[in-house]
Amino acid sequence: MNKFFALILILFVSQTAFAADQTIEMLNKLGKENMVYSKKIVKVDVGDTVFWKSTKPGHNVEFIKGGVPEGVEKFRSPLSKDTEYKFEIPGIYAYWCTPHKGMGMIGFVIVGNDKSNLESLKKVKYQGKSKKIAEELISSL
Repeated sequence: MNKFFALILILFVSQTAFAADQTIEMLNKLGKENMVYSKKIVKVDVGDTVFWKSTKPGHNVEFIKGGVPEGVEKFRSPLSKDTEYKFEIPGIYAYWCTPHKGMGMIGFVIVGNDKSNLESLKKVKYQGKSKKIAEELISSL
């Protein structure tokens, strides 16, 4: 019986140790930038979760229409609330803060190192300052 519990404990610890979940803060200011996520690009594996922390009020996370892999459903979190999303479909996910998208509050999650939807991201109609930032992020991929 003790071997069984030891095996369960080892499996639990090994899965936790290798988890690649990410946390991104929603901020009003970072360095010289206003209205930003703490990380502009994160890479995760299929099955990993990204946590967005509502460090400052008035922010959220919304997947950009046309900026996610095929089969991904619409996602928009409530304002001023911590949120999370478990990524099950590989590809690049573009997201922004709904009220601050024109100010350039945008980010990308790359899942499974799959960049097969990169061309579709280039066709998305980004708004305001997000257009320039998206171009910079895409060129860095």
